[in-house]
Amino acid sequence: MDQDFLDILQQHTAGNPMNSSIRWTYLKPREIVSELLKKGYSVSRNIVRYLLKKHEYVKRKAQKNITMGGHPDRNAQFENITQLKQDYLDAGNPVISMDTKKKELLGTFYRNGSLYTQAAIQTNDHDFPSSATGSVIPHGFYDLKRNTGYITLGTSHDTSEFACDSLFQWWVNEGIIHYPKAKSLLILCDGGGSNSSRHYIFKEDLQKTANALGLEIRIAHYPPYTSKYNPIEHRFFPHVTRACEGVVFDSVETVKTLISRTSTSKGLTTIVHILDKIYETGRKYAADFKEIMPIVFDTHLPKWNYCAIPQE
Repeated sequence: MDQDFLDILQQHTAGNPMNSSIRWTYLKPREIVSELLKKGYSVSRNIVRYLLKKHEYVKRKAQKNITMGGHPDRNAQFENITQLKQDYLDAGNPVISMDTKKKELLGTFYRNGSLYTQAAIQTNDHDFPSSATGSVIPHGFYDLKRNTGYITLGTSHDTSEFACDSLFQWWVNEGIIHYPKAKSLLILCDGGGSNSSRHYIFKEDLQKTANALGLEIRIAHYPPYTSKYNPIEHRFFPHVTRACEGVVFDSVETVKTLISRTSTSKGLTTIVHILDKIYETGRKYAADFKEIMPIVFDTHLPKWNYCAIPQE
């Protein structure tokens, strides 16, 4: 039966052209049972599952771990970020990781996950934006030293102004309390979206934030295609997703309550703030900003490393 089982799988098996040890079949156990019945075997699905495991076919999800591109300065920037983090932590200055989670529609929409309920939760059969009562944009910070997450829930657009307003809120509500002697703040982030490394509007809004806070703000962008290495992506956001599984996002307050519960056995805690402000899209930086820009770029990889120093 083993050989007949393998013969059946051989006809319905795909593999990785770069690694012969990785194979997969698209047959379900019930379909394998049917094929074995044709060969004269009377077996159950449990027997088929046993045979799959015996021959090292284990049910797994695909993992998004293949980097789609590279950059010649990739390793140099990773080494730079490692050194910057250590320098800031040694000096007692805060190191935070920043990113925005996916925008969510508010309303009676289906969300992945299951809950203990006394009756099935009914949701719309289509996720049409026109049926939404609004939307929510979770912008997050993760404090590497304190293992603390901070989420700002926006209800408008994910713009550079929103990202910098979120930063302002984090500092006045959390940062200055826990780092009263801080001389500088290091922010680790990817290179796209509202904090794009290529857009001067982010640098202009960042400079305004540094001026308002009276705090030096250093930015270190992760190279292209490497945002998954940003600490917030694997130390905070997965736990936020888990805390919200299966619950309908019917209001911003509901989202705030759910995300506030985000925690781990290793001490992660989460603070959530709602920022109900309308943000304009398509803003342009001031005409003379590039000429008089006070942003200080590093001599090493300046496209990804720069500082906003507060101005009088």
